[in-house]
Amino acid sequence: MWRELRQGYLGALITLVAQFLLGMATNLFVDIPPDHPGANPPEYFSGVLQNVIWAILHGPSLLLTAHAILGLALVAFGFRLLVPAIRSRHRPTVITAIVGAVAMLGAGLNGGSFLNYHQDFSSMVMASFFAIAVIAYVIGLWALPLQPESPPRGERSPAPPAARSL
Repeated sequence: MWRELRQGYLGALITLVAQFLLGMATNLFVDIPPDHPGANPPEYFSGVLQNVIWAILHGPSLLLTAHAILGLALVAFGFRLLVPAIRSRHRPTVITAIVGAVAMLGAGLNGGSFLNYHQDFSSMVMASFFAIAVIAYVIGLWALPLQPESPPRGERSPAPPAARSL
């Protein structure tokens, strides 16, 4: 379990950095038309959904498409990482996994908000949630116990190999 969590936290951190770089490239090199289909929706959440679908299927650049797809994958991965974290019953692991997943969701919603309303403020909030997720997973990695996995309750660990006789 600890190995799965360690790999998950490290994977989340590496993927978050890749997402950050894609986001910066999108910000610098992609012009998102302010009047694209779904822009300025009357309702926030349906607008976010419509805009993310637009970015993936009809976005003006492969950078925006990749950024949107990777963002969805990160949110799904963050919530998937909650399963072993909760199973661990290790309070710092549970807390950092929850904060990381919610922060990635917040970043994604604000990315969708940027597509909705084209406001720089949404981009700033998205970057802030990214930073919170990174901090959560770094603290989570640091707080993971160093001992090897112990067998589940009620099960005995395998017996050590018998000594050979000559």
